Amino acid sequence: MNQNNNRPRAGALYEKTTVINVSKTGRIISSAAGASLLYLGVANLKKSPLGSLGRILVGGYLLYRGLSGNCPITAAIDDEQRPRHARAVNIRTSLIVERPRSEVFAYWRQLANLPLFMAHLHDVEILDAKHSHWTIKLAGNLTMEWDAEITEDKPGEELAWRSLEGAEVANSGKVRFRDTENGGTELLITFTYRPPAGFMGTSLARLMNPAFAQLVRHDIKRFKQHLEGIPATNNTAHG
Repeated sequence: MNQNNNRPRAGALYEKTTVINVSKTGRIISSAAGASLLYLGVANLKKSPLGSLGRILVGGYLLYRGLSGNCPITAAIDDEQRPRHARAVNIRTSLIVERPRSEVFAYWRQLANLPLFMAHLHDVEILDAKHSHWTIKLAGNLTMEWDAEITEDKPGEELAWRSLEGAEVANSGKVRFRDTENGGTELLITFTYRPPAGFMGTSLARLMNPAFAQLVRHDIKRFKQHLEGIPATNNTAHG
């Protein structure tokens, strides 16, 4: 007789909603994404009731997933049906800063300046000329850390970096700097991250992308306001 038939069973629903089947990384991402979507849903409830209701429902589910460590959807899907790799998510944006290109590049190149305008980036510790240690804070005092390296460093033109092996969520970024006709600087920015592998990693990326993209664009606007507000003689004094 199959030993599985001798196990006490409380029903399929119970078994799918009590097992802890979400990794630590998945719980952190789910909690952060759920809190962000709930916030966006409540904040825009009057402007877009239907869309906001969807965000609230999805946000509540993700928050449950993160806090409980249980994902009924994952429990209902056989391991063989899950893709081994989740697709990378790319977020692109641009803006113009009314400061000379050399100053804008020099400020961004000092990576320790980034937490001054990136709301969720807590700290960037410079390890050497190319390597740094990043720490972000998410909802519920959760933190994620990783080491990164600069992969492209063309003064005044381009700066690119990526997380190193072992990062809980692989990510990278690239900023290109271009002159504008009135003496300002146009920044072309790309952020890329790859969620954890598996079905829920891919699904979570689709749910997180709009909220994460909005946070990225908000931080970029903060960079423009921050840098344009710094006196020209002190614009590289931070970090």
